[in-house]
Amino acid sequence: METTAGRYRHEFKYLCSYGELAMLKVRLAGLLLPDPHAGKDGVYNIRSLYFDDYYDSCLRENEAGTDPREKFRIRIYNHSSERISLELKKKVRGKTQKLSCPLSEEQCCGLMEGRPPAVGAETPALLNKLGVQMRTKLMKPKVIVEYERVPYICPLGNVRITMDENISSSGRTDLFLEERIPLRPVLEAGQHVLEVKYDEYLPDAVYRTIQLAGLRQTAFSKYYLCRKYHL
Repeated sequence: METTAGRYRHEFKYLCSYGELAMLKVRLAGLLLPDPHAGKDGVYNIRSLYFDDYYDSCLRENEAGTDPREKFRIRIYNHSSERISLELKKKVRGKTQKLSCPLSEEQCCGLMEGRPPAVGAETPALLNKLGVQMRTKLMKPKVIVEYERVPYICPLGNVRITMDENISSSGRTDLFLEERIPLRPVLEAGQHVLEVKYDEYLPDAVYRTIQLAGLRQTAFSKYYLCRKYHL
């Protein structure tokens, strides 16, 4: 298995109403491309299992705005175990980087149970790193974050704009691979999240398209908010 190394990217988040997202969908549909991974309706489901250590360092660093910081998660799409990814998301000087490697269902189940993976030369570096932290920092699964995503892409600037709706959390980390799990909404009714990601520049046409009156940038963390509901 190979680890995928991503470049550092700009990432901005905005809290939006359903009406604002509906307006943006109309504007963006004529300018950007739909993500080919999305279904026929342009939507896919994301479920992530987040890890933290004995002292909840990731939670506390997020709350304090520590820079740099990082957190591990396992991610699946559309409630399917066919594609399981271990990801490490880093935040450095206002930019983000995501590293990932594939997991087998057996590896995923072991991590869900809090069993550190074997560390070795043939194991992906990312999985080795998580294994070391599970042994030394007692890192283990803490919360599930789930939502529906509407994604758009633009090759210029490697832009990715996503609309995340119905963000919910669950403390039943043992049910991560099940099709249906108990979930609790974490935002007020009608509130959703817009994310704008790009490499070095955001094309002017895209920038103008996403401008809405009252749209304000926020330091929003799905992990942090979902953890707060389960402390």
